[in-house]
Amino acid sequence: MDASRFVAPQIGRVAPVISSAGPYDAFFPAPIPREVELTRRSVAALSRADQALGRLAGAGRHLANPHLLVQPYLTREAVSSARIEGTQASLSEVFDADAEGPTAIREDVREVQNYIRAMRHGLDVLPQLPISKRLIAHLHGILLQGVRGRNKTPGEFRTIQNFIGSPDDRPQTALFVPPPAGEAMEHVLADWERFAHEDDSETPLLVRCALLHYQFETIHPFLDGNGRMGRLLIVLFLVEKEALPSPLLYLSAYFEQYRDDYNGYLQAVRERGTLDDWITFFLVGVESQANDAVLRAERLADLNREYHDRLRGTRGRAREVVDLLFENPTVSTPFVMDRIGVTNQGAQHLLRTLQQMGIIEPLGSPRPGVRTRWRAPEILAALGGE
Repeated sequence: MDASRFVAPQIGRVAPVISSAGPYDAFFPAPIPREVELTRRSVAALSRADQALGRLAGAGRHLANPHLLVQPYLTREAVSSARIEGTQASLSEVFDADAEGPTAIREDVREVQNYIRAMRHGLDVLPQLPISKRLIAHLHGILLQGVRGRNKTPGEFRTIQNFIGSPDDRPQTALFVPPPAGEAMEHVLADWERFAHEDDSETPLLVRCALLHYQFETIHPFLDGNGRMGRLLIVLFLVEKEALPSPLLYLSAYFEQYRDDYNGYLQAVRERGTLDDWITFFLVGVESQANDAVLRAERLADLNREYHDRLRGTRGRAREVVDLLFENPTVSTPFVMDRIGVTNQGAQHLLRTLQQMGIIEPLGSPRPGVRTRWRAPEILAALGGE
């Protein structure tokens, strides 16, 4: 880590650390600033982001069936967040795995499923356990359960040094070295927790969210999974503060699209203190993804009404399967049997009805011993799946 590049003492300082493997430099973050002077550019970005987030929150509250969007939007967020870390799993593949049920799946897909489980659990416990060190440690344990990183103390804050971007796996050659474990890390992590709870703060909510995410990634309190954990916390924070009624914002898709910029802006804050640039980048992302989520929600709501209209006059429980498709656009006979409580014959009849209506199509040609799955291509396309 080139100590000469870190020239913003108000953000943090670089200091030498002595270790058994030799001395190295580490970054010691300053507490999160309680006052941030925004430029005209970031103020304008904040205004647009607030408006876009408000529209998304309104859409979530006024859609006829807003709960139908939660699972697909959560899946989209999870896929994008995992991809930033190099995980290769597509939206379609994750939906397919859910339709298959308990079976052998790729570890990349399991990482995405863990992200969804952690997010859902976090949302469930937020009323009793607000964002805190205790919550993030608990969710981190879910995030790394049975996947890469499972040997790196899931659910526990690190007790040894970690680092980012080293060509030979040494802190001496790393691009960035977070604060050492122990008192240095615990001090700034406690400040991070206090800042998350300061509801009387005059700092705008989305700016607070940007600062919390930056500081979490800078502290890097776990040996693995810090990026996914930090991005998961963005949505939890906005839901906890009632800026969103449910997890309908998939900001990781923006970070994935501009991955180099995302990492570059975070590093630039540490080195040069360019908080306004990072905050503006973050706010533009909120605006972009909130607007995108509203458009997709409107398209999905239109499809839902259209499909129900097509089924008007039909008997049976095909409408229930339609709503199931909006939660998971890939289904199988056992999946339908389990979710709506029908027999094998009944599930197959319902699926054939939806196929005849042009709502679903089989995946591949039927083969002996291979479970047939059906996919709703228009729903998947509206979600931006592939």
